[in-house]
Amino acid sequence: MKALRGKIVLVTGASKGIAATFAAAGACVVVNYRQDEAGAADVVSDIRTLGSEGVAVQADISREADVARLFETAQAHFGAPDIVVNNASLFHHGAFSALSLADSHFPARGGCIINLSALDSQQSTPGSVLWAATKGAIDTLTQGLARELRPRNIRVNALAPGMILTEGLLAAKKLSPQLKAQLLAAAPLGRFGLPEDVAQIELFLASDDAVYVSGERVLISDGA
Repeated sequence: MKALRGKIVLVTGASKGIAATFAAAGACVVVNYRQDEAGAADVVSDIRTLGSEGVAVQADISREADVARLFETAQAHFGAPDIVVNNASLFHHGAFSALSLADSHFPARGGCIINLSALDSQQSTPGSVLWAATKGAIDTLTQGLARELRPRNIRVNALAPGMILTEGLLAAKKLSPQLKAQLLAAAPLGRFGLPEDVAQIELFLASDDAVYVSGERVLISDGA
């Protein structure tokens, strides 16, 4: 039996690997994108090939109105999301102290939020101080929200991936063959992480197997 059959997952900045993993587990997936409409359409096509339902929704999640429209569209297609994966680099949650049950977008039975942190959130490296600081804020947000939303049966966790081979990494690092070889030589497992590696941990945190896991910062790395 598929672990997330009947569940609704919203993935911001959805990557193919993450969306496909949730779809393979039986969930309906709302694919959020900001600019890459064609890429989002490809992700939805993959979701349907896996036998699940998917819909792509354009929204700039740094804009409050877009976030509201994103959840409204998800609700119209599938219902209120059970699981929200904050995969995009930027996400504006708003003032949580002011949210009502109706405004929070989760069904009355609860759900879970998965935020994307980073290994650098607790030990920044030269050149990444500001970015690392935003990820440190994600850690604090995760811990606070886990306590605040516990009475409503909403679990909140953060993932802190290591060197994951994503388009963002390729763009930011501009990996030359020399730099790639250097990074691989320092990797204990001898390879980069893949989006699918992250997705498998997200799948666990979203499932009932993790019903007692909340407020955690989960490392995803090869021990480097």
